[in-house]
Amino acid sequence: VNTTPLIFILSPGTDPVADVIVFAEKMGVAKRFESISLGQGQGPKATKMIENAQGSGGWVLLSNCHLMESWMPSLEALVEQLNPDAMSNNFRLWLTSMPAKSFPVQVLQNGIKMTNEPPSGLRANLLRSYSVITDDLFKQSEKPDVFKPLLFGFCFFHAIVQDRRKFGPIGWNIAYGFTPEDLQVCKEQLMLFINQYEEVPYKVLNFLGAKINYGGRVTDDKDKLLISTILQTFICKEAVLEKAGYKYSSSGIYHAPEAETVQEVIDFIRTFPLYPMPEAFGLHENCNITCAQDEALRLLTGMQSMVQLGGGGEGAQSAEDVMDETAASIQERLPKAYPLDICEAKFPTLYEESMNTVVKQECLRYNKLLWCMESSLKDFRKAIKGLIVMTGELEALGKSMFVNEQPEMWVKKGPLSLKPLSSWFLDVIARCEFFWMWYNLGKAPPVFWISGIFFPQAFFTGAMQNFARKYNEEIDLLSFRQTMRDDIVDPVKELTSPPDDGVYIYGIFMEGCRWDLEKHMLGDSRPKELFTDLPSLWFCPIKNRVPDILDYRCPCYKVVSRKGTLLTTGHSTNFVLYIELKTDVAVDKWIKAGVAAFLALRF
Repeated sequence: VNTTPLIFILSPGTDPVADVIVFAEKMGVAKRFESISLGQGQGPKATKMIENAQGSGGWVLLSNCHLMESWMPSLEALVEQLNPDAMSNNFRLWLTSMPAKSFPVQVLQNGIKMTNEPPSGLRANLLRSYSVITDDLFKQSEKPDVFKPLLFGFCFFHAIVQDRRKFGPIGWNIAYGFTPEDLQVCKEQLMLFINQYEEVPYKVLNFLGAKINYGGRVTDDKDKLLISTILQTFICKEAVLEKAGYKYSSSGIYHAPEAETVQEVIDFIRTFPLYPMPEAFGLHENCNITCAQDEALRLLTGMQSMVQLGGGGEGAQSAEDVMDETAASIQERLPKAYPLDICEAKFPTLYEESMNTVVKQECLRYNKLLWCMESSLKDFRKAIKGLIVMTGELEALGKSMFVNEQPEMWVKKGPLSLKPLSSWFLDVIARCEFFWMWYNLGKAPPVFWISGIFFPQAFFTGAMQNFARKYNEEIDLLSFRQTMRDDIVDPVKELTSPPDDGVYIYGIFMEGCRWDLEKHMLGDSRPKELFTDLPSLWFCPIKNRVPDILDYRCPCYKVVSRKGTLLTTGHSTNFVLYIELKTDVAVDKWIKAGVAAFLALRF
């Protein structure tokens, strides 16, 4: 029926607008087809389009309905008022939207729902890209020998950036929804530049592809570096000169074919493995394990969310008993809060010792968490016995304890962590013990457990300030020289005195590679070793330091999710700093492998 809206439910990496436009041309309504992308101030325009199209028998496409929550009630009213007797039979209303709570339920129920998932796997992605290419495109090029390998390079690049998402944070810090339209723009630009210029402008093609066409939607600065590095692998002079001899990965399976027709290219693509190994993406083979673990975790988390908090079977504990027992166990082992008044006396605010300020701020942060845990556990145990009212917050606390998740009210007060409740609580105990050691010592310890510090950015700033004030230097001209102390096995026992300048730290983990103790530089991960310990580090501030361009600037995060949000202070909620690590290979290898350091793991 012409009053029934046709709804495309969007998923990352798909955009049906181009397909609808092609379909409109095929049906002969291209001249009566209008589309608009919804956003601020677009409501009245969309309303007028729908009203005009009802009389003329046109098609109206409203894209991205999820971006205009405020106008959704108006859309619902418009759809309800559609009268088949008072409009042309040719009228059609097309809508596209991501899954959103704001989308009108009535419209969704009455509409025809469609979705189009992006193809999964390198082979399927490449076949999809070449399904819309014809031999005529090859003929349009004045230099087909140059155009064909670079076109294949762009299509392979598109498949790589799409399929890296399945590897989670090691693939991309943030999962981006790249679309076929991004590839289409790159194809058109490639044709234009090859036909117009004698020399192929590789730098321009790389810039347009990685910074604008695809890079326009990339927001994380580490992802921007990654996408530029990936594209340079495929769009380069070697790919054209060496043709099939230029391999995209170490296995030698993937390269541009020497083909004359599109069908020959498609036949070549069909020879690729159905399930590509991580090396095709520049990743280590261990990423297959990471990918499988993430998939299993999502499945188990979904199953866990469906667990009913009902009574236990015969002889089993009820949910209330389990929650009360968990609360009692945490209560018994809860660390003592720090006496802030004595802390102030022990660590006075001194110009020459910024670490005193750091330790007081850290103690206050952990006290806020401990106070919150203590009061909420007391109230919860009273509420479960019926002595006080069970509030929504307390009920949520009980549910979280039952399924071994961090309670929301504690997450707001505590350090960033992805651990389950049992591991998280042990981590909190270890962190508090570290600061009790610092408190009892009465001065900064010789070596710092960086993983135990709530706000590590402040700690590094404090170390920098100490140096600047000691030597009367401008802090803006200082940066850390990081020396790997891989001769140290047990830093707490072996590093008994602090360095003259800077700080010793330990407790950092690495993903994507390991530190080779024999070569004293980065090396490939061992099979089935997803994370490895990084040796102790000496952070020493140096004035006007010139970094070694051959070193890999390894991003260090608080937790393995990598992505974070930027605070008003200019600090990220997750990213801490870069660690410069020695390597004997091109840094591009480690960038594509997603190598990063972390202060805490998932378990």
